[in-house]
Amino acid sequence: MKIAFLGLGKMGSAIARHLAAAGHDVTVWNRSHARAEALVASGARVAATVADAVAGAEVVVTMVFNDAAYEELFFGAAKLIDALKPGQTHILMATISVALCERLAGEHARREVGFVAAPVFGRPSVAEAGKLWIVAAGQPETIEKIRPVFVPISRGVSVVGTEPAQAEAVKLGGNFLISAMIHGLSESFVYAERQGIDPKAFFEAINSALFQSPFYALYADVMLNPPQTPGATIELGAKDLGLLLEAARAKGTRVSLAETMAEIFAEGKAMGMAEQDWAAGQYRLAQQRGIL
Repeated sequence: MKIAFLGLGKMGSAIARHLAAAGHDVTVWNRSHARAEALVASGARVAATVADAVAGAEVVVTMVFNDAAYEELFFGAAKLIDALKPGQTHILMATISVALCERLAGEHARREVGFVAAPVFGRPSVAEAGKLWIVAAGQPETIEKIRPVFVPISRGVSVVGTEPAQAEAVKLGGNFLISAMIHGLSESFVYAERQGIDPKAFFEAINSALFQSPFYALYADVMLNPPQTPGATIELGAKDLGLLLEAARAKGTRVSLAETMAEIFAEGKAMGMAEQDWAAGQYRLAQQRGIL
């Protein structure tokens, strides 16, 4: 397929590289030109502008950081919304607000441009391995048409609805569960430390007896062996938690644990921990908060 890929952060670069390696005709664009040039060796072509990247593409994939970046990409100087043409399909792979996704769905429908929201679960290392899990929502025929895009970058796809915003709602709910899991592990490890128990031994006992979860094991390892380069940051976790609360309130729903977690993230940011690894940083924060 002829694919335009816009947004080449840690996740986007890995995904674009896999698409090019799988034989797709990939043109890339990024605000930082150097990130785009780095993909030339993988077989991608570099476009100087968004309009150049999108021209003639069957599928346009976007993966920029947050709502503000999407507002700029679509309605700012880049004017992606005007560059998209009837018959093209846009796959939005980032995590954004439910409200903005609903707005974008309306804009795409008016222009007869296919639209699928397909945020992903997985850290950058998982993207590098091509083993992301994709949560997709959109019209069934549109999703089927763009499935070849998903094959080289993922280990599976969950289709959760026909409205693109439903995929973003699921992703935000999943990220909330990850934050809550990490916080539970963090406080359990602090508790174990104060009892004179090695947190690793504590975790092995609890995970063997209760969960048998490789996911818990993955994050426990990150917490106990902090990576030199964060996979995701406390700032990112706080952003997504805020979007979940916004979406919940829009539907008259209270998520009390998320409210508590938002306060904890705000405390971590106030302590200068915003750029620390999401999991390892939450553990350090729990260690500091755990002193009576």
